[in-house]
Amino acid sequence: MEAMSPRTEPRCRTLSIHVVTWNVASAAPPPDLSDLLQLNNLNLNLDIYVIGLQELNCGIMSLLSDTAFEDPWSSYFMDVLSPLSFVKVSSVRMQGLLLLIFAKYQHLPFIQVLSTKSTPTGLFGYWGNKGGVNIFLKLYGYYVSIINCHLPPHMANNDQRLEHFDRILEMQNFEAQDTPNILDHDLILWFGDMNFRIEDFGLHFVRESIKNQRYSDLWEKDQLSIAKRHDPLLREFQEGSLLFPPTYKFDKNSNNYDTSEKKRKPAWTDRILWRLKRQSQTDFHTPALSAPFALFLRSYISHMVYTISDHKPVTCTFDLELKPLVSAPLITLLPEGPCTMESDLLISYCLATDFLSSPWDWIGLYKVGLRHINDYVSYVWVKDNQVSFSDRLNQVYIDISDIPETEDQFLLFYYSNNLQSVVGISKPFKIQPFSFLEEDPLDEAQPQI
Repeated sequence: MEAMSPRTEPRCRTLSIHVVTWNVASAAPPPDLSDLLQLNNLNLNLDIYVIGLQELNCGIMSLLSDTAFEDPWSSYFMDVLSPLSFVKVSSVRMQGLLLLIFAKYQHLPFIQVLSTKSTPTGLFGYWGNKGGVNIFLKLYGYYVSIINCHLPPHMANNDQRLEHFDRILEMQNFEAQDTPNILDHDLILWFGDMNFRIEDFGLHFVRESIKNQRYSDLWEKDQLSIAKRHDPLLREFQEGSLLFPPTYKFDKNSNNYDTSEKKRKPAWTDRILWRLKRQSQTDFHTPALSAPFALFLRSYISHMVYTISDHKPVTCTFDLELKPLVSAPLITLLPEGPCTMESDLLISYCLATDFLSSPWDWIGLYKVGLRHINDYVSYVWVKDNQVSFSDRLNQVYIDISDIPETEDQFLLFYYSNNLQSVVGISKPFKIQPFSFLEEDPLDEAQPQI
């Protein structure tokens, strides 16, 4: 396979991205998250899920269990999304903060996870009950940073929230060579329980405005909106209109705002922001077709149906329009068919001219519907089971005895040790079971009943 010619002009493509933020208040996943994930929305054809949770159960026993096994939320999302062809690309956790990224498997060769990072800001910067977690990746050649945060609570701590926002941003610079400063990344997605409150207005006025759906009456006193008007850096972050009720604070297991003695004033604590480098900060609802990299908001909503927490989850759905800087995978994989259980599985693959292979590269065999990269049925080191190689074509084999006899469809993934990511995927295929005689000769003499 040859590298793409410099004269070849890649076509623009659109990726649909669904972003979730939710302070789950130590609760376990509810039985049904279809509304949160928009699984029943037939108008959506999503490519990527970005899920950020705050206040996961981080007691000692829970943390020990989650270290040995997947935490219940990650397992839930993998179970629900894997049958829909989504694979967990990456995750990072810091105490109660969890960030997950899922993508449809056909995008994996064009997603390179460059780094994950945790920035604690609690207890003078040493405790991770507050702070941010980041996944930094290359998406079709573009630099993307994704940050999930939990900022300090309470009305009076607005200055501290803004200070923590700046500190998290400052700590997200990466030491790898040729990696730009985070403010030079093509896209920053920043969300979480930011804990900004509504100033000045009394509890009665706020609740009446919510009751009558006059949310615009409250915007001018929203602390984040005020900060964005005065802070040059925050002003560069976009946000959709707050056309949903404030998402905090509710009585658990209800849709009633706080009825405790404290009667906390409702606020939009749970927010989703974004910052683009390559698009001028103009009207983000109007696509600029000439832009090589642009993000357009499709929806920004809360989900009142969920009552396990004192927060309501918030989601954004975006269309990311881009002209791929990388339009062909580094590895082209194909099994030599027809594949049967009677012989080893022979795999041919071609390398792009600019791909640097490693003896630690491996090819994994997966059932369609895998949850993450570790769900292989079998794998082979590319140098160990090599049959032949040339400048353009390589062949390896997988011992068929390691493969269970099944009617499932399979995929092949090529994993690059140097890039720490999947760089090639085959098309789905089947492995035929052992062939048997169609009819036992002895059966011919048996009477037909």
